[in-house]
Amino acid sequence: MKLRNLLITASALTACLMTAEAERIVILSDVHVTPGNVNETKLTEAVAEINSIKGVDLVVVNGDLTNQGADDELKNVKKILDRITLPLSVLPGNHENNWSQSATKTFNDLWGNDRFVSETDGLVIVGINCGPYMKMGDGHIKQEDLHWLRKTLDERAKPGKRVVSFNHYPLNADIDNWTDYAATLQPYPVIAHINGHYHKYDRYNAGDIDCMMTRSLATGKNRDNFGYAIMDITPDSVIILDKCLGQPAVRKEAWATRTRHETVNREPLPVPQPKGMRVEKVWTDSASIFTRVAIDENNFYFGNSLGYICSIDKHRGTMRWSHPTGASLFSRPVTNGEMVAVPATTKEIIAFDSADGTMYGALNAPGPYVADGILKDGALYQGGYKCFVKFDAEDAIPLWRFDSIGNYCQAEPVIDGDDVIFGAWDTNLYCLDSSTGALKWKWNNGKYNNLFSPGNVVPVVTHDKVVIVAPDRFMTALDRKTGEQLWRDNSHKYRESLGHSEDHRLAYAKTMDGELVAVDITSPSFKEEWIVDLGLGYDHAPCIVLEKDGRIYTGSRRGIVTVVDSATHRILASLRLGNSEVNGFDVDPETGDVYTSLIEGTIWRLSPDK
Repeated sequence: MKLRNLLITASALTACLMTAEAERIVILSDVHVTPGNVNETKLTEAVAEINSIKGVDLVVVNGDLTNQGADDELKNVKKILDRITLPLSVLPGNHENNWSQSATKTFNDLWGNDRFVSETDGLVIVGINCGPYMKMGDGHIKQEDLHWLRKTLDERAKPGKRVVSFNHYPLNADIDNWTDYAATLQPYPVIAHINGHYHKYDRYNAGDIDCMMTRSLATGKNRDNFGYAIMDITPDSVIILDKCLGQPAVRKEAWATRTRHETVNREPLPVPQPKGMRVEKVWTDSASIFTRVAIDENNFYFGNSLGYICSIDKHRGTMRWSHPTGASLFSRPVTNGEMVAVPATTKEIIAFDSADGTMYGALNAPGPYVADGILKDGALYQGGYKCFVKFDAEDAIPLWRFDSIGNYCQAEPVIDGDDVIFGAWDTNLYCLDSSTGALKWKWNNGKYNNLFSPGNVVPVVTHDKVVIVAPDRFMTALDRKTGEQLWRDNSHKYRESLGHSEDHRLAYAKTMDGELVAVDITSPSFKEEWIVDLGLGYDHAPCIVLEKDGRIYTGSRRGIVTVVDSATHRILASLRLGNSEVNGFDVDPETGDVYTSLIEGTIWRLSPDK
C-alpha cells in the first residue's frame, strides 16, 4: 500500500476513536534528529502523517529535538517541524540544555521561548523547560518559570477550563525542585502532566496529579518502531493512543478526570546553624542562578537565568545595581574591585563600573561563554567556544587567541607561572604559554566521545604535576612540563568535582558515590591518603572542592554543603541549604568568608565563628 493510502487509513481510524466533544493533542517527543540520520527521514514522514489527522487542536514537541543541541541540528529540525500545518508548540529537552553550542540561546532565537501556553475551548495547555543547564545535573524548573506558570494559570484557568501540563522530564525526583513544580500546579484543575525523556509509555502519579510518559520517535529493541502519541480529552476522561507510522492508532492508556484532594508537601527548609559556623542566606533571586559568585571589598556579583548581572551590597544584603545582557548567564563575573567583567552567552564580554553599574562597553568576542575566567596581572584569561583568549583588562583588546580547540571550554583555567592549563569538551587538556598563547602540550584520555572530556574540571596544579578527574571516571596525573601521563586511577567513581589542600599536597575528589577522597599528589604513583563517606549517596554535581582555614567544603546535586575537618577528616557539618545543585565556592578576599550559590536562586555566606 502506498504511503498516501496509509495516511488516509490511519487518519480515518484515529478520527473514529474521537468523540465529537473530545479535544486532541498530538505529542512528538525525543525525536533526536541529526542531519542525515534515520530519525530525520522518519520525522519528515511523521510530520506528513500528522498534518492529515482530523480534529487536532495542538501538536506538542516535548523535548530532545536533537542529540547535541548544536545550532545546525536545531536549524535542521526546525525546517522539518515548520512543515506542520497545525498549531504547534515546542519545548527543549536535556539534549538542548546540557550540550548546547549556543548555551541554550539558539533554541530561544528559533522558537521565541522555551515555554508555551495555548488554549482550546476547554483547555489551558502549558509547557516549561526542564534543564539541566550547561552542566551535569538533575532537572530544574527555573524560578522565573514557576512565577510565570502561577501567573498564567491564575489568569487563564477560569471556571470550565481544565489544564494539561507538559515538560520533557517527569514530575518526580528527576527534577530537583519537583515539589515546587507540583505545588504550583496543584491548585488548578490539572487533568494530566505529560513528559518524555524515558522513550516509553508509563503512567504514574505526582502527589494527586495524573501523569503520563510518552514514547520517543524511535522505540523498540532495534529502534525500528517509529511513531508518536495522540491524547484525546473528553468531558470525563483522558485517552492516550500510540500511533506507529502507517499503522492504525492503538489505545495505550486511559483515566477518568477527577477532583483531586492530596497536596504536595513543600515546607521551607530551616536555616542550619552548626556549632562553630555562621550560615546566612544573603540573597534570594527571582530567577535561577547558574553562576558562581565574584566578591570584592563591598559587593558580590552573580549572573542569573534571565541574563541579568547583579551587584549586591555584601554588608546590607541589598541590590546596588543590575543590568540585562540578553540571555542566560553561566560564567561567573570577574572583578578587580573597580570593574566587573561579564562573559556573556551573547558572544560578548561586557564591562561595568563596580560602584554604580555604569556600562563601560562590550567587547565582541568568540563566545558564547559558559566558562569561568580569571583576572590576573591586568589580564583576563577566558575560555570560549573553540577558542581561548587572553584580553588586556584595561584596554579591552585581545593579547593572544588560541583557536585549535574542537569544542567549548567550561571550567575555570589555572594560571600558574608561565602556564595556562584548562580542559575543553573536545577530549583534550591543554597547556599554553601565558605570554604568547603558544601550545606547550595537550593530553587526550584516548576516548573519542566528547562526553568523556575533562571539559568541566578545574585542574589541580603543583610545581611538577597536573591532576584532573573526568566523566571517564578516572583520576589522572600528568607531568606538568611535558604533559606525559604519570598515572591513572579508577578505584573510585570520579567525575568532575575536584580541589586541593591549601598546601597543594593533596588532591580532593568528590566521587559519584558521595565520598570525599584525598590523594597524595607528591607521590610518584597513585597514593590514597584517606576517604570519607559524605552521606550523599549517588551524586554527580561538578562542584569544585575548596579547602579554607582547615575546612574542606563540598557541594551536592541536592543542595547539601558538607564541611570536613582537614586534620581529623571528621564531618563538621552537613548543611541542607536547598534542593538544587550547588554551583561552587568562592572566598571573600577581605574576610575569608565562603560564598556559595544554588541553582534555585539563593546565595549563602558561610563564616567560621571568630
